[in-house]
Amino acid sequence: MTGIIVIDKPAGWSSHDVAAKMRGVLKERRIGHGGTLDPMATGVLPLFVGRATRAVEFMDGADKEYIAGMRLGVTTDTQDITGNIIGQRDADVSPDAVAAELRALTGERDQLPPMYSAIKVNGKKLYEYARRGREVERSPRRICIYEIEPLGFSGGEYRFRVVCSKGTYVRTLCHDVGEKLGCGAAMSSLKRTRAGCFGIEEAISIESAQSLGAAALRPTDVMFGQLPALTADGADERRIRCGNPPLAGAEDGRYRIYSRGGEFLALGEARDGRIDIIKSFFEV
Repeated sequence: MTGIIVIDKPAGWSSHDVAAKMRGVLKERRIGHGGTLDPMATGVLPLFVGRATRAVEFMDGADKEYIAGMRLGVTTDTQDITGNIIGQRDADVSPDAVAAELRALTGERDQLPPMYSAIKVNGKKLYEYARRGREVERSPRRICIYEIEPLGFSGGEYRFRVVCSKGTYVRTLCHDVGEKLGCGAAMSSLKRTRAGCFGIEEAISIESAQSLGAAALRPTDVMFGQLPALTADGADERRIRCGNPPLAGAEDGRYRIYSRGGEFLALGEARDGRIDIIKSFFEV
């Protein structure tokens, strides 16, 4: 059993919980997820099943899109509303002022990871230190905010859409905006609407995934649909299946490589008339 299921993760579930649930549903041990979502967050969570787990590494660096809510006038130790409140201030700021600070985030910037995160320092995850009341030195990480769209106040929170690079903590963006405004802020909601090539419109609920079972699987090669395709002849297919590069050349670039029968064999890269296999996906 091989393929990708795009789950619309509900609030209260960790990404690990969702993967564990689907291991039981599909009776398949090899299931990984593409991009961790905190339990409070909802939205797009791609699950990679069977040999498709070999594609997880290509999701790690993918851009993400979110719709986030921000509560002004409060700060917490986790930078979201699930944490302990450590400060409260008046939030007499205009929607225009909030929008201006959000737009100022666009572009490349250094972001200091929050203490409540899974980044490791000296072999321990930061949240393990934080739960013991310790704050440790950590290095800023370079991120990029490609797009940010203020959406205004709704239901007591300020909402915005953001498209960002790998490693961006949206709750830290909220925290930083609150500091700039002088009133503090904490993330109050988060929905991931896109992860790489997978959008919320194609995500299904856990209940639907349970009902559909293997029928919910999408082919692994959808991850690489933007790349041109090559078909290996019989000799080259045998070479690929034996772990050797195919002989046939192609213009420089990356390719999806298929058997003559249409099976997705590998992701390859052509350079100087030679094709090297980046990752194979055929069943062994």
